[in-house]
Amino acid sequence: MILLAASLFFAHPAPLEMPKAEAYLVKERDGAVRLEDRYDTLDLWTSRAVVGRWEDDDGRQFMVARLDKVAPKFAEATATREEYGRNERPLDRRKDLDQRDDAISRLLPFEMPDQPARPRQMVRGFRDVLYYQGTNTSVLACAFLPDRPQAPWYLACWELLPGDDPEQAADRFESEFLGQWDACLQGNLRSEALLNDARAERAPKRSKTRLGERELLRADARHSVTNYLDWHVTEAPEFSVLDDLPPVVKFVPTLTNEFATMRRRYAEVVPTPIDGSNVLCVARIFKDRDEYLDTVGDELKWSAAYWCPSRRELVAYLPEGGARDLLKTIRHEAFHQYLSYATSMISVSPWFNEGYAVYFEDEEAAAWDLGEVEVNVDELAQALPALLLMDQSQFYDGSNLERRVKYRLAWSIARFIEKGAPEVRFQPFKDLKKRYVEALLKTHDMQKATAYAFVNKDNLDLFVREWKKFWKGE
Repeated sequence: MILLAASLFFAHPAPLEMPKAEAYLVKERDGAVRLEDRYDTLDLWTSRAVVGRWEDDDGRQFMVARLDKVAPKFAEATATREEYGRNERPLDRRKDLDQRDDAISRLLPFEMPDQPARPRQMVRGFRDVLYYQGTNTSVLACAFLPDRPQAPWYLACWELLPGDDPEQAADRFESEFLGQWDACLQGNLRSEALLNDARAERAPKRSKTRLGERELLRADARHSVTNYLDWHVTEAPEFSVLDDLPPVVKFVPTLTNEFATMRRRYAEVVPTPIDGSNVLCVARIFKDRDEYLDTVGDELKWSAAYWCPSRRELVAYLPEGGARDLLKTIRHEAFHQYLSYATSMISVSPWFNEGYAVYFEDEEAAAWDLGEVEVNVDELAQALPALLLMDQSQFYDGSNLERRVKYRLAWSIARFIEKGAPEVRFQPFKDLKKRYVEALLKTHDMQKATAYAFVNKDNLDLFVREWKKFWKGE
């Protein structure tokens, strides 16, 4: 691992984002349907080239990238991870100087100058050192080639603060970073070795190809934290958990035991026609809320966890209530994760998505849990049809109390479907969930899927009446 975690450059690690994915449904010859993730090849290349990001106590950002693969020429090209791996080409450190410059230009946070500059005196231990400053003074950008056999080019970018002296920053960079490069080289090599190991697991058979996609995703998830001293990786066949929790928190073993059980339970309650054999559940758990907010941003500052479909990762933090509360939150978000894969990443109606997520926090919970707010079943029954047609913006809009009421109303629908609907005469709602998933996959429209699931207005009215009877205990 990197040994400079206490230095200016490696003070606070910033885990790398997973590359954005687009979901496609692929029909096999035997009729099975599976989910295929495709990526912008430049985004995939960037996520693997960057080996780490850090921030110092004052807010200066620091990034290191490894330039050992040729950058894709066309950013709009897409590919699966395996297709990308089959077509990527190593960057020859001696011959591919144009490709090296192209890779650097794609990673620099400013326009690349026409000519780089070299230090007044070559830094010991390096064959070459190039500064790409031009007229820029806010970011120190340096490409360097270590003087050791087969070592690739690297790029470091250090974002300075207003008032920082660029010349003093360059002197410090050379003495404290380049001067100690050997101490961190092992960590960077380790991340690349892990990625190569995953690629080697590919096999020509189709079934092995699916496993290869899963293992390549696992390698990319591992790569996103492998150069951070405080981060750990825990893995099982269906998931990878990344965390920087302190050693005293005994949470991850409990989570690893429950993850597989939870996913089986989700599949029993909400089955899907999609083959999920190539799916990997990635969870990233921060030790505190501040780290979590740095990742998810102000838009989600009200949240306790977040499933990011585009990045294919579940993000959470250790709450004040400890591991028990965190596990409850994970059960909730892991259902969002499962349902996203089960519905090909198509937006799902909040009544279904949030209702069952809250239901799975504790399947035995039967109370409305609205605090001091009085539960009026008749009034809530009147609000139920409108809630069934809400999209995400409508569902999450409003005050904290209004959102809480909508969450609990959605939960009440899920609990009724599971506990009350089977007791209704002739079971008119038996296939409701199946119809919803089928319609969503066909129409890509959550409101059309809801309408199809409830068949017609008479059936919806019957649902509301039976829901009201259930919650009144009649």
